[in-house]
Amino acid sequence: MKKSVYLDHNAGAPLRPSVREAMVEVMMDAGNGSSVHSHGRKARGRIEEAREQVARLCGARNRAVTFTSGATEANMTVLTPSWQDQGAPAYLDRLIRSAVEHPSVMSGGRFAAKGQSVLPVDATGVVKLDQLKEMLEAGGPALVSVMAANNETGVVQPLAEIGSMLRDTEHFFHVDAVQAAGRMLIDIEAWQADAVTLSAHKFGGPQGMGAIVVRSTARVPAPLITGGGQENWRRSGTENVAGVVGFGIAATDAYIEAQDTDAITALRDRLESGIAAVCPQVAIFGNDAQRLGNTSCFAVCGIQAETALIAFDLERVSVSSGSACSSGKVSVSHVLTAMGIEEETARCALRVSLGWDTREEDIDRFLELWPVIVDRLNPAARTRAA
Repeated sequence: MKKSVYLDHNAGAPLRPSVREAMVEVMMDAGNGSSVHSHGRKARGRIEEAREQVARLCGARNRAVTFTSGATEANMTVLTPSWQDQGAPAYLDRLIRSAVEHPSVMSGGRFAAKGQSVLPVDATGVVKLDQLKEMLEAGGPALVSVMAANNETGVVQPLAEIGSMLRDTEHFFHVDAVQAAGRMLIDIEAWQADAVTLSAHKFGGPQGMGAIVVRSTARVPAPLITGGGQENWRRSGTENVAGVVGFGIAATDAYIEAQDTDAITALRDRLESGIAAVCPQVAIFGNDAQRLGNTSCFAVCGIQAETALIAFDLERVSVSSGSACSSGKVSVSHVLTAMGIEEETARCALRVSLGWDTREEDIDRFLELWPVIVDRLNPAARTRAA
């Protein structure tokens, strides 16, 4: 039997062995990080070490990290009209979010529906900066939420330019960097973002762990969960020490990997060249924009994504049709729709996403199956191109 091939890292990466080992060790120990005895102090030391590791991933100070149960909670916490700015309450009139955000941001968080505006993107999936400028000038203080890189297409947004537009204003800037970690450099200072959100399991950490990283502890969102005052009163609840430690170790590895993404980009490029060799009319979404080196989103008309997913799965190869946060449903992508892709084409979109454990043989296996599946599902896709 052929070994299984996992090419869906944007949905969730396999747990790194180093992370697993460290978490097992922590789980063997007792200790609440809020306790003052030796066991509690040991747990606290582990939490603070991980906090520093996650901060380093984002180029931030270690006290600027708040651990959460995942990126959805992190985004929900940040998406609030109520912030503290230099210790004084600040109220934001509206939320401006891009049209290609993750569903956890598209929901608008704690903003009322009437206070939300959608920033459009161009055909490559990049936000329209001229329209953002108009939207900023049209009203009062806003929270601007633009992801670092898209989970479906891998398209990278012009964050430094957005940060410059918002500098020295009453606006706040949030970046969902969930897909960026380990795949590009995260620089909260260069982006001038007030808050960055992360999810550990996207780069080989444990599921159920996220973080909010702020550029300045003087500018923080109002807590979503209150109670015992853990996480410097920014997120109450006993910390998941094992999860936090695993997050920190994965962040350290991701930081190193982000320094040089040439190898994984070469794998992605070889994948796309192989796909195009079989079907020259393939559409690769976001191909004309800067993209993450690990992500490819493509479509061949006449090959429905749902059918192709099943065909690959039967051969023990896991790929995706886009976001994995829609209750397992294969539906038309709001990301591709925002880019102006016709529904018929969007329904054929497949996403292949690589990660820390992807090897040459994994790409070989996909390219071995691709012409077989094309011939089975739509042989005319090759005939027309020949």
